[in-house]
Order: sequence, then structure tokens, then C-alpha cells
Amino acid sequence: MTSATAVRAKLRGSCTPNVERGGTMPSSKNYKRDLKQEYKTAKARGEVGTGSNSRDAKRKRLRRRMLKLGLVKKGQDVDHKKPLSKGGSNTIANARAVSPSKNRSFKRNSDGSIKS
Repeated sequence: MTSATAVRAKLRGSCTPNVERGGTMPSSKNYKRDLKQEYKTAKARGEVGTGSNSRDAKRKRLRRRMLKLGLVKKGQDVDHKKPLSKGGSNTIANARAVSPSKNRSFKRNSDGSIKS
């Protein structure tokens, strides 16, 4: 695993709040999220806050375009057939509408909390 991949995997695993503990991480009892550092890391990766060409802005534009064309309904997620991380694009040809439960990483209860 490359160092960048290892960092992403580590961040992905440690940044998911545990609803039952009031927002703390499941890995340690007294863990406090460093939101400033998380934002700085996301910005460095081009995910947020870097203007109209950021990955986040491109994903949002795709969602708005699909909503306007009626290809996705409110409450549905826009899923990339070929993930962006694997070289996929933010085009309508590479996107599809799926339910949030099929597109998100963690299994959830009907109230939105993470299944244990």
C-alpha cells in the first residue's frame, strides 16, 4: 500500500462518528476529532474549499445536472459506475441513481444510525 493510500484508509476508518457514543470514535473512549486537521487534509487532497474545480464542486454539479434532467430523485445518491478513485469521470454516462443504503460504506438502521 502506498503511503497516500495508507493515510486515506486510516482517515476513513478513524473519521466515522459512532452515534451511540455521542460522536466519539469506536477505537478509543476519549477520542476527540481534530476538525481543523481533517479540513486541512481534505483541502490538500482537493476535496473541499479549492474553488469551482475541486472534486467536491464537480460532484455537486453532476448531481444538480442529473436532478434537472430527472435522472435522480431527491433522496437518492448519485453513484459513479467507475469510481473517481479508479479513473472514472464526473459525467452523466458514468453516473447512476441508487438508494443511499446501497451507496454508503456502513450498514444503517432505518433511523440512520450505524448498525452494530
